[in-house]
Amino acid sequence: QVLAYNRRAFATASQRLLVTVTPAPGGDAPFQGEFLVGNRDVEELLPAAARERFLQASAGLWERGDLHVINVTSALDRGGRVPLPIEGRKEGVYVKVGSHGPFSPCLTSAVSPQSRFRCRLGQQPLASCYDTFAPHFSIRWCNLTLLQVWPSPTTPGPVWGSGVLEEGGGFQPPSAVPPRELLPAFLVTLLVPLAVAALLCLLLGHLMCCRREGV
Repeated sequence: QVLAYNRRAFATASQRLLVTVTPAPGGDAPFQGEFLVGNRDVEELLPAAARERFLQASAGLWERGDLHVINVTSALDRGGRVPLPIEGRKEGVYVKVGSHGPFSPCLTSAVSPQSRFRCRLGQQPLASCYDTFAPHFSIRWCNLTLLQVWPSPTTPGPVWGSGVLEEGGGFQPPSAVPPRELLPAFLVTLLVPLAVAALLCLLLGHLMCCRREGV
């Protein structure tokens, strides 16, 4: 169930969608890159045309043609701040793109230690290629994340049988358990509290009767 609201009129609308998840034809993409688009809201990148334009811009940097969008997330869900009510301010969108081919040298240089050091100084990171996202998408290169995901090995599950005993394999019930002697435990459980209570009664009687003034 999808619940949407109108930012201007504050009206809400709900719609129930049935989503069918199918595995990718070639499996999950092992090379994934996540870009932070600073001049877009999340609803602006949800249409297919906008995502296709973003993939075309990504292909110019990635130097691959098998790119596909894995996830689109608002920057507010990642701890981003609500933009000021000024014309042109956007929330920001994280777009994760995957490919079966390795990263290009341009993307690798953008996440190098030298680039991270320049980002900490407030400077632009190193980039050895032309920014193909401009002017439609403003990428914050200091927030670029490159991931290399390999499929985890699956452990074989249990092998289920037919549920019918083999011929000659009769049921063997467990052997009889020898009887336990419960009398010592019963006496300890009963006598120890009684002895403690008797001692407390004697002590209390001694204090109240034999320690009174004049006795």
